Amino acid sequence: MSIAADAKEMQGEIARFRHELHQEPEIGLDLPRTQEKVLKALDGLPYEITLGESTTSVTAVLRGGAAHASAEKPVVLLRADMDGLPVQERTGVEFSSKIDGAMHACGHDLHTSMLAGAATLLAERRHLLAGDVVLMFQPGEEGFDGAGHMIREGVLDAAGRRVDAAYGMHVFSSLEPHGQFCTKSGVMMSASDGLFVTVLGAGGHGSAPHAAKDPVTAAAEMVTALQVMVTRQFNMFDPVVLTVGLLQAGTKRNVIPESARFEATIRTFSESSREKMMTAIPQLLKGIASAHGVEVDVDYRGEYPLTITDVDETNTAENVIAGMFGDSRLSRWATPMSGSEDFSRVLAEVPGTFVGLSAVPKGVDHATSPFNHSPYATFDDGVLSDGAALYAELATSRIAALAGASN
Repeated sequence: MSIAADAKEMQGEIARFRHELHQEPEIGLDLPRTQEKVLKALDGLPYEITLGESTTSVTAVLRGGAAHASAEKPVVLLRADMDGLPVQERTGVEFSSKIDGAMHACGHDLHTSMLAGAATLLAERRHLLAGDVVLMFQPGEEGFDGAGHMIREGVLDAAGRRVDAAYGMHVFSSLEPHGQFCTKSGVMMSASDGLFVTVLGAGGHGSAPHAAKDPVTAAAEMVTALQVMVTRQFNMFDPVVLTVGLLQAGTKRNVIPESARFEATIRTFSESSREKMMTAIPQLLKGIASAHGVEVDVDYRGEYPLTITDVDETNTAENVIAGMFGDSRLSRWATPMSGSEDFSRVLAEVPGTFVGLSAVPKGVDHATSPFNHSPYATFDDGVLSDGAALYAELATSRIAALAGASN
């Protein structure tokens, strides 16, 4: 049977595993229950398992059994992130989260279950593989740089040599119709940085602002000035996004507080814009603070780099998708999306690509359905077998091509 047909036979098993993960989401780098479930799913399969030291990651290496002429067998990496989000689930699905204040609102439970399904599909074909496969089960994608931790601990060299190609996948609860795969060569997702600003003034009575140094008005001006800066200092054809999501100050309406603070997320689509942001923002905020006679502390933190896919590996993925599911199931994005990913760190080290998969429920309008991170984001089990099959086929076909090229 083909990989796709075998995956279809496993659909119920993969869905049950997904539901188990969905009901017990864990956040950050420490996911002990999730790690335990993944290890149980891999139990009995011929994988060499390595557990993370700084995280609860799982690295699993499958040694191919087919003969290979070269001394160095090809190596392909497949990645799935495992962590949830601090979101209270409101989907109403029967397998909703049992953990108060935590939810798999970004679909990482689908990624993990699909890769676990692919683990079985690949193990059954071990004798056909003229190379090795590395499975990267990663914690902490949601702002904790789990990929960076795993790279530092050697995931890219887990098979004994650097991987030749790496593939990641991400489901969406919006954007595209059910079951549609999405690819893009080059910049596919934005870089992500964090801005943390504290304005320091002098407190006083709300009726006498002249006798104080009001940090609130200065912070308010900074928030609006940042938006003006985006439209006046950056090329509209190389967009940047700056959103202030947190603004805090004061305790009572007639008290001028000592300080005010705000936090923002920054998304850029080129290294030049990213570097410019790092210098333009502090310059702007310090100028406003000086004009108001207050102090400002600007903490600009680099987070995830641009997700840049390799042209050849993206073409490979597109050909595999078209061959397995038909070209009608493939959307080639013309523009990148403003979300960010720490799989970008893997792609910065080795050739690879990132594939999107729409898990919008059938019959639901993908243009209006709640997007990832929403407490109402719903992901359809129906895509699980296709995702598992794609993971496995990407590994087997790429290894075959690499082995053939070196013979």
